[in-house]
Amino acid sequence: MLATTWLLSGLVYAQQFNSRFFNPILPGFHPDPSCIFHKLDSTFYCASSSFNVFPGIPIHASKDLTNWRLIGHALNRETQLPELAASVGSTSGIWAPALRFHNGTFYLLTTMVHDKKATNDSSRWDNIIFSTPDLWDNNKWSNAVHFDFNGYDVSPHWDDEGDSYIVGSHAWKVAYGIHLNRVDLKTGALLGNWANLWNGTGGIAPEGPHIFRKDGYYYLMIAEGGGTGLDHMETIARSKDLYGPYDPNSVNPILTNANSSEYFQAVGHADLFQDARGQWWGVALAVRSGPEWLTFPMGRETILTNVTWENGTWPVFHNPVQGDMRGWSLPGIILDLPGNGPFVDEGDNKLTFPPNSSIPPHFVYWRPPNVENYAISPPGHPNTLRLKPSKLNLTALDGNSPGPGGQTFISRRQVDTLFTFSFDLAYQPTTLNEEAGITLFLSQNHHARFGIAMLPLAANGILVPHFRFHAISHIRVPPDFTAPVDETWRYKPLTLTLRTVNITHYAFGAGPADGSVPLRTIAYVSGDIISWGFTGALLGAYATSNGGNGTAEAYVTNWNYQGWGQVRENWNGTVLAKGIKEASLL
Repeated sequence: MLATTWLLSGLVYAQQFNSRFFNPILPGFHPDPSCIFHKLDSTFYCASSSFNVFPGIPIHASKDLTNWRLIGHALNRETQLPELAASVGSTSGIWAPALRFHNGTFYLLTTMVHDKKATNDSSRWDNIIFSTPDLWDNNKWSNAVHFDFNGYDVSPHWDDEGDSYIVGSHAWKVAYGIHLNRVDLKTGALLGNWANLWNGTGGIAPEGPHIFRKDGYYYLMIAEGGGTGLDHMETIARSKDLYGPYDPNSVNPILTNANSSEYFQAVGHADLFQDARGQWWGVALAVRSGPEWLTFPMGRETILTNVTWENGTWPVFHNPVQGDMRGWSLPGIILDLPGNGPFVDEGDNKLTFPPNSSIPPHFVYWRPPNVENYAISPPGHPNTLRLKPSKLNLTALDGNSPGPGGQTFISRRQVDTLFTFSFDLAYQPTTLNEEAGITLFLSQNHHARFGIAMLPLAANGILVPHFRFHAISHIRVPPDFTAPVDETWRYKPLTLTLRTVNITHYAFGAGPADGSVPLRTIAYVSGDIISWGFTGALLGAYATSNGGNGTAEAYVTNWNYQGWGQVRENWNGTVLAKGIKEASLL
């Protein structure tokens, strides 16, 4: 009897241990998740929004709901959607993908959003269908198929007869709410008229709809309360008929951290799926900010929670969403996923860009790049990534618009609360205002950059390399500063660094790449300057002539990113931040 009791206790302990998981499952800039479980290969797949970043719409795969590998991007060729190159506005671009599988094809519906100031309202929303027979092969993703809908956050649904429908968030204020139409997913042709299904429970911006068919009901789940705010929540209604009327759940919202002291806030824009055992799970976006809502540089991330959904009842999410969760029994750890993409929380261990290698699959640009500005191991510079300067700097024309030649900027996501990022830079500018360096980047109008710029000495006007720091944000930013590079460091390869000091501040630094002297911290900047909007922090390298005629190329190597920890609960960072100015030259 004692042995049996011990055995049962051990099984219970193992079950509890195997049910523990940590949020976010996709840390960093991975908002608006849409996830499925593909029974044919027993794999979970998740798609995320990408806005102006290219390649766009990252697809991650997992066998265990814990370890997620980047396997590709639905938008990976500029020719698929040329309109992205002309995207205006830091929150424009690709919004809210919805990923589904039907009859041998993966469908991904999304919206290409144009700046409302640059277009009339009726042409702001460009709704798109991408499809592929194979998520693992970037080349098999289709070009964009467009369909007419004056709204956003579109998602597919198939009825019992196999007819295809699209549900979306209507943008007209006079018809605000969730609309449905029958659509040919191969051609984008509308096969009926858009019909209003439900307007939500009264929260602002009813959006992110998904329809689930279960137990004789159509369940319509949506987000309300704004996808970037503390009032964000998930609500649900159901009907016996696809076209309604839809009756709301009496206990809405079914998922939210609003009006709480939880570290994870803005929880919403959810999706639902089952695993191989039939257990229900939910994913949603969340922001690690606490209710103070001040510093959240990684923006909207993807979280996981278990869901109970018994026959004939409503889905019940595990509330509240926290960093350390216990849910359904998880599969054992499975890391043998194919592909060469990194796991989402994987670092970069001194990448040297050897000959015949490719740009790493998790590196991204701001809009489709001018490919001529990037080269791996060019002649005379083996084991480097060459950056040709763009005339535009990171702010570009006005902080919102693209411009001729694009911006020479290449980056990766920040995926850890605490990290160090660095690379070695060989750079010999000769012309006034040529500049190359390292950046903490959210958008053209929210970033900090620290680089080597060719500027005149105050004493005699002779051009010499200077350290230059600049930040831009709608939040108060520290002033620009410049200082001549130490004479013994000039025209030598330098290591440029960007690291977190704590959860609220970053530090830029530099030093000789040969390690002859220790790296020197040169500037601090607060993370609140990039805590805004729909995206999240990118860490990268840039090169620019700042509008001039300079052509000096920058050569990057030993690209290194190492995460040192995730903060998953409320923590007072003011102690470590004490005494640090918003930016300072040391």
